[in-house]
Amino acid sequence: MPALSTANGGGEEGVFNVLLTGFGPFQNHTAENPSWLAVKPLHNVVIPLDSDPVVIDGQVVMRTPTTSSKHWLVKISALEIPVEYEAVMDTVPKLHLRPPVLPDEVKDDFYPLPPDKGYDFIFHVGVAGRGPLRMEKLGHKLGYYMKDAAGKLAPIVKGPPSEFGRRGIEDTDVSVGEQPLQVGERLGLGFEMENAGDSYSARPSRGFGVGYEKFSDEIYTDIDVSRLVYDLRNSGIEQIYSSMDAGHYICDFTYYCSLAESKRNGKPYEKDRNTQVLFVHCPPVGQPLTTEEVTEAIRRIVFWVCSELAEIHDMAV
Repeated sequence: MPALSTANGGGEEGVFNVLLTGFGPFQNHTAENPSWLAVKPLHNVVIPLDSDPVVIDGQVVMRTPTTSSKHWLVKISALEIPVEYEAVMDTVPKLHLRPPVLPDEVKDDFYPLPPDKGYDFIFHVGVAGRGPLRMEKLGHKLGYYMKDAAGKLAPIVKGPPSEFGRRGIEDTDVSVGEQPLQVGERLGLGFEMENAGDSYSARPSRGFGVGYEKFSDEIYTDIDVSRLVYDLRNSGIEQIYSSMDAGHYICDFTYYCSLAESKRNGKPYEKDRNTQVLFVHCPPVGQPLTTEEVTEAIRRIVFWVCSELAEIHDMAV
């Protein structure tokens, strides 16, 4: 593990612990998943928040805390998650414990957290089809009818079928920002749908059931995605927009699970101090963004979110 670098100057140091996750190989990405290619260069990287801000045309477009009594450091670790529903359920809830429980094969290579502390920010990255980065605003509880990389389906949820399940995925009106997210795009990535004879009307609901009854069908991130996207575009990352549909596959499944577990392990009266959760979809390599461009976008997003957390902390002190 690399030695921890320190911020410039004297004074008290504060630390934000950030976990990035990417996904393992699947379908058309059998070597390495583009999401993991973009995430892993940031493993065990330390970013000082009082580093130089991003300036374009003489204007500061990525803010840093200016009135803090602390020198804030961001310690980043990265974890690869298999493209399997079971792996998500085995891994993601444990990441939100205090302290987090990491898979045995990687835990010795991660920055240790204090015994009573969890991650300040968990940022999930997944791959979608060709196009810009898609910053997801919410995760969905139900509607998971595509088989994972192991050929398995999401858990069955007992009870009345959801509206999503009754209509069938091919009939749903979903969108990403103001652009349609075509089901054909998901199928084109190699996803296999669950069939139920000649129609989809008899399919059981699949998604989150036991243990997730108290959570709503949709959970939004607490992060201001619209403002984040606006600031990123002003900083020169133009290939990005917000999305209201994370795809009802492993990415969406992971996002909902993480958002729910953040609420489960957090404190309602300390909402801003709970683990922040976010998800972004990246395109396949070179369609149109390079891996390096996606990695830089991820770094700037981490910087932005942690700068916001630092400002909140300063106001509370």
